[in-house]
Amino acid sequence: MRLTAGFWVQAYVARLAQANIPAFITAHGDDTAGAVIVKSNTLDGRATAFQRGMNMEGGRSWHILEAGVEADVDLALARQRGYDPDLWIIEVEDRDGRTLLEEEGLSE
Repeated sequence: MRLTAGFWVQAYVARLAQANIPAFITAHGDDTAGAVIVKSNTLDGRATAFQRGMNMEGGRSWHILEAGVEADVDLALARQRGYDPDLWIIEVEDRDGRTLLEEEGLSE
């Protein structure tokens, strides 16, 4: 059984808070089945957007959707929202670029 998008997002934001990593929901998607993008903002004018997708083994993993100047990443995210209004976007602010997406329970 898969978790709903809303439940996963709330759990992810809570896990980030436990690690003292600020995170904000900047786009609230469909509570049940919305896709999720995580934007990592390193507070130096650069950002990386991660999207969950299928990997070569048929499992799910996070991959880079867009990386570079923050304004360019924001434009890419706005385009994605135009395609998918049910999309969640979570912005994580950490100078070291920590997102915790590689941790157990979040990596797949």
